[in-house]
Amino acid sequence: MLREIVLDTETTGTDARNGDRLIEVGCVELINHVQTGRTFHRFCNPQRAVHPDAFAVHGISDAFLADKPLFADIAADLVAFCEGGRLVIHNAPFDVGFLNMEYARLGAGAPPPIVLGEVVDTLILARKKHPGAGNSLDMLCNRYGIDRSRRTKHGALLDAQILAEVYVELLGGKQTGLDFAPAATAPMPGLALEAGPAPRAARRHRPRLTEAERARHDSFRTGLGPGAIWAEYVGADEPA
Repeated sequence: MLREIVLDTETTGTDARNGDRLIEVGCVELINHVQTGRTFHRFCNPQRAVHPDAFAVHGISDAFLADKPLFADIAADLVAFCEGGRLVIHNAPFDVGFLNMEYARLGAGAPPPIVLGEVVDTLILARKKHPGAGNSLDMLCNRYGIDRSRRTKHGALLDAQILAEVYVELLGGKQTGLDFAPAATAPMPGLALEAGPAPRAARRHRPRLTEAERARHDSFRTGLGPGAIWAEYVGADEPA
């Protein structure tokens, strides 16, 4: 069983090394590339102002964040949700940089930093699959016909849900009707499976030759004579 966590963040700005902070994190669980319905979503107070350029992108204001918990208060729940899953992120260095910065601020007992090389970066996947094309999340939605009308502003959970759909397309697309699980296996809670097509009826094969048909064929073959090319493939005494 492959468990993956599609993750996205929103931040006060674009530079974690210059003091910008994480303000929202959203995660979507995939099992064997199928969304299970389990998600993680939290806002947190960055203890600094949101940059106007960042606000224009996500619309999350200082006033909205004022009563939200600190990242330190949500870190354990985030780590627990992601534990045992492979992270899937679009433009992973950005989000991983912010998460590792937030982890480092926790001091003693902080989770180990995320190893970038162990993260699936869908931007890299998209660039390999569509070299020279635009590969932003919006452009990938357009390319694969994924509805993004609900995405009037960036949001961590919504973007993670959309990215989960894009990720499946980058891997080759959905293949409905395939079910390799044993018939007695109960579905995972919250995991809706599409019904596959009805079983195809067993094919009926054409009957073998009747004795009368075989006799007519043997007579025809004998009439070809011993020099016929047929004799090179079937022995004179071998039945057809």
